[in-house]
Amino acid sequence: MYRAHALHLLAIAFVIYLITAVVVSLLALIGDVGSILGAIVELVSVFLLQAALIKAVQDVRDGRADLSLSETVSAAVPYLVPVAIASIIAGIAIAIGFALIIVPGLILITIWAVIIPVIVIERSGPLAAFGRSQRLVRGHGWHVFGTLVLVFLIMIVVNIVLGVIFAVLPLLWRNGLSTVISGTLIAPYLALVVTLIYYRLTGAQPGWTGAPNG
Repeated sequence: MYRAHALHLLAIAFVIYLITAVVVSLLALIGDVGSILGAIVELVSVFLLQAALIKAVQDVRDGRADLSLSETVSAAVPYLVPVAIASIIAGIAIAIGFALIIVPGLILITIWAVIIPVIVIERSGPLAAFGRSQRLVRGHGWHVFGTLVLVFLIMIVVNIVLGVIFAVLPLLWRNGLSTVISGTLIAPYLALVVTLIYYRLTGAQPGWTGAPNG
């Protein structure tokens, strides 16, 4: 699916990353206040990108992209706040879990692996998504964990390769290009994997007839 719909998925990620990078760079010229505003813009763009890519993967599962780039982003906007709330809560809890001898953090990453697809595809509330994700993962924890580990290793390899490629560039260009290009390549793949995990898990539930398409 990544290969078949690469142009569509990569375009969504690239446009959001590029616009974010330009806005953040311009805000940085203002000074400290601009840097703070830039950090907020980056945070919002991350949440928007998550929702947009989940929506894009949902769209292309039938083999074609029915939504244009702008339509995909527009369809993702209503989920921006719920995704932000869930992501922040999960991030804090997982960070605390890693501080507690790592294992609790790994457990939380696994049981909350599909909270964003649950929010975007099922239109779930941010808090309800945690319980829903845990119920979906129950009984499939090791499979989900193993898949996430493999994706994490792939991400490390991609970042190392890009780091070597951009090592000859000036620091400012290297950081900017590395962020945009690595994010463009990795974010769609991660969204694709997580969304397909969601569909695999929901399909494994007895009596489940499919999530809403809207």
